[in-house]
Amino acid sequence: MSVHLGTSRWLPFPVAAAARLRLLCLPHAGAGASAYRQWGAGLPPWIGAVPVQLPGRETRLEERPYRDCRALVTDLAGEIAPTLGRPYAVFGHSLGALLAYELVRELIERGCPPPARLFVSGRKAPQLAENLPRLADASLDELAELLCLLGGTPRELLDRRVLALMAPVLRADFAVNESHRYASSPPLDVPITAFAATADARASVADVAAWGARTGAGFRRHTLHGGHFAVLEQAPRVHALIAEELAPWS
Repeated sequence: MSVHLGTSRWLPFPVAAAARLRLLCLPHAGAGASAYRQWGAGLPPWIGAVPVQLPGRETRLEERPYRDCRALVTDLAGEIAPTLGRPYAVFGHSLGALLAYELVRELIERGCPPPARLFVSGRKAPQLAENLPRLADASLDELAELLCLLGGTPRELLDRRVLALMAPVLRADFAVNESHRYASSPPLDVPITAFAATADARASVADVAAWGARTGAGFRRHTLHGGHFAVLEQAPRVHALIAEELAPWS
């Protein structure tokens, strides 16, 4: 990854040249790249966080957000593929975990080098059926209820005026999740690490453990105490585990 970093709409932040491995970070529903820039700043200097900016938020506020998973992954892969000039890994939380998995599959199908490892958190494995209500057209009250259930959302964002501004992106991201159709395929030849949380209302520890079926190259699961956003709230521990598993590239 080189020429596009910091100049691409999708990859808006530059990464230090000293980073020997770059970690693509796919956001959860409603989140922008800045959340993962701050989170990724705690990684060791040999790992460069590369937050992905999806349309409809922050620097891409005027763009229409995607509502279809396949279209989003196809366009994102087209942007990412030319940047894969050095070792990389992929991290995704919640909706981002699904996008990370499908992105890796798409990149490999295009003949791109595979990532060193795929990190996922906060989402059940893709072969498991979702049992949540449809949220692509949710009311403000329904969105507020879900955000309260998941926890980790600043109180000011639950104000109806603020939530009304966020709602189009949240609904679009939920539509992306709901448009995904799992197609049976061979396990990835990429090791997967999954982070589960003991009190995650969106994905149980068993749901997250099922990611092990999606790889033939080695699987590890780490369990954090906390709710849906434990992987972000316990950044130092998560960073240490990521660095440990990417140590061959240090």
